[in-house]
Amino acid sequence: QVQLAESGGGLVQAGGSLRLSCAASGRTFRDFAMGWYRQVPGIEREFVAAISRSGVGTYYGDSVKGRFTISRDNAKNTVYLQMNSLIPEDTAVYYCAASLRSTIAVPTRSGDYDYWGQGTQVTVSS
Repeated sequence: QVQLAESGGGLVQAGGSLRLSCAASGRTFRDFAMGWYRQVPGIEREFVAAISRSGVGTYYGDSVKGRFTISRDNAKNTVYLQMNSLIPEDTAVYYCAASLRSTIAVPTRSGDYDYWGQGTQVTVSS
């Protein structure tokens, strides 16, 4: 069983920054491609970013491209999401996810992820 635990959410003013962390346990971290999603109540979960097992490959959703950066530290079993230039529309619950699909280097579909964290709230005030 794999456990994912997000942290780092909170309240920030527009234009500010936050860094989310997701710590993984239960299995070799290098086995997983990792991703971040976000969700607002009543709206479908939105892809934010994903990173390959090695950390070399990354992919971003259009709404965060150029503002957010995904990274990982395989020695610490942790994936990060650095969020800069935050806007109120970034307000959501942010989830990290882990994918064991070896044929997909950087998964972007939620159905390609096998494990999900509980989420952390990010609120951006105007």
